[in-house]
Amino acid sequence: MKEKHYNKFREVGLKISHYRKFRGYTQEGLAEKIDKNASFLSAVEAPNVNATVSLDTLFDIAEALQIPPHKFLLSEED
Repeated sequence: MKEKHYNKFREVGLKISHYRKFRGYTQEGLAEKIDKNASFLSAVEAPNVNATVSLDTLFDIAEALQIPPHKFLLSEED
C-alpha cells in the first residue's frame, strides 16, 4: 500500500468494524460469512496494521453486512 493511502485504508477498516458491530457480528462470524479467517478480518479492522483488501473481498463484506460497498469509501468530509 502506498503511504499516502494509509489513512484511507485505516478508515475503511474502522468502517468495516463499525458496520460489523452494528449488525451484531463477531469477527469470527463475519469472517465465516466471507470465507476468510478471523485473523484476516482482525488485521483489516485494526487501525495500526498495514492490511489491504481486494475489491472482491470488500464486496463480499458489504454483501454480508447488507450495505452498499461505497459506504466504506466515503470519507467524513463527503
